[in-house]
Amino acid sequence: MQNTFPVHARHLHWQVLIAVAMGIVAGHFWPALSTVCQPLSIAFIKAIRMLLAPLVFFHIVTGIGSIGQQRNLGSLLLKSLALFYLMTLLALISGWLTGTLTHPGANWHFQPSAHDADMIAGLSTPTGQRSFTAFALHLIPSGFVSAFTGHDLLPVLLLAVLTGVATARTQPDTAALLPLMEACSQCFFRIFAFLTRFAPLAAFAAISFTVATQGWQIIGRFAYLILSFYLACGIFTVIVAGGLARLYGLRLMAVLRYFRDEWLIIIGTSSSEPVLPALLEKLQKLGCKKEVAGLVLPMAYSFNLDGTAIYLTLASMFIAQACDITLSTGQILSLIGIMLVTSKGTAGVSGSGLVTLIATLSIVPDLPLPAVALLVGIDRFMSEARALTSTISNVVLCLVLSMHENACDRDMLARELQPFS
Repeated sequence: MQNTFPVHARHLHWQVLIAVAMGIVAGHFWPALSTVCQPLSIAFIKAIRMLLAPLVFFHIVTGIGSIGQQRNLGSLLLKSLALFYLMTLLALISGWLTGTLTHPGANWHFQPSAHDADMIAGLSTPTGQRSFTAFALHLIPSGFVSAFTGHDLLPVLLLAVLTGVATARTQPDTAALLPLMEACSQCFFRIFAFLTRFAPLAAFAAISFTVATQGWQIIGRFAYLILSFYLACGIFTVIVAGGLARLYGLRLMAVLRYFRDEWLIIIGTSSSEPVLPALLEKLQKLGCKKEVAGLVLPMAYSFNLDGTAIYLTLASMFIAQACDITLSTGQILSLIGIMLVTSKGTAGVSGSGLVTLIATLSIVPDLPLPAVALLVGIDRFMSEARALTSTISNVVLCLVLSMHENACDRDMLARELQPFS
């Protein structure tokens, strides 16, 4: 694939860093300006989400359709899902262990009020409270076009896989279809490249609005909880994701440096969605086959949200400690089991972790749901770490699965990562 992202993207990390610094200053000294600018961040995310579904669809279809029947897609899907659930389980355990060891909710003695219950009721959404059966049925869209009108990538993935397999098995009759879809895929990549120019502006608007509305006082009050969460995310990234990378001869630090532009965009916008196209292109530049990277990474965006998983268990332990509730081993295991289901399919945008926590505790009687009100004010300060941790894990998993499936040019991988080692 030719390089779609322009030269300006090579210095994007500096632009985003400057924008974040300016946003912090603007939010503190000119809060009124930050409120006016906040819609810019929302518009950026909406523009990205508008194009994400068709890009993923064309990318997967062309990847699968171009290889015919050379690869066992069923085996790849099963291996991917198994690894996703294993990583999610380890992330849930990481959050629980961190909460148990650091005790971020100790000595709070919090008693939820009626006002807290009303606040959480307003944040609850019917889409977040889904059983496993309902979640599985949600994968099937009501119509072909309707799959592209929602915010969930899973129905799009299903349609893309079916279309790709059908295209591959009806060759050469559908040979003329693949060049057209490849052209459509390249067109959407170019649109994303154009939108990426506005990432620093979106980062400025998002950061300044957060500082203006939340202030620094709330960070001081919840500093220990925020620090505990960042610690849990860091340990998971280094030990679990880094350990998995090391098993396949990858150096985590080299991978992190290679994708540094994308990490900064995630930090600035609190969303992993704007970087998906760039990640797909860079993974192919690292030698990953299009049909594997193009399928595994979008799947991981819905099935492997490790940052959210860490947040769910750590936040639950915080609520239990703050409300002076002692959870038994059985209750903790039950909570982790439920979170293995509820953590799937959430969007990679700011606020999704809080909604998932509300959806989880609404079906768990052991913890008071209104106590989630404690976390509403500081959720934005943890959303960056959630999205960043999940995306780092997803990139590592994509590289590992590509190498495991012999779908990665290891010489190209070593050559590309060598300057970042």
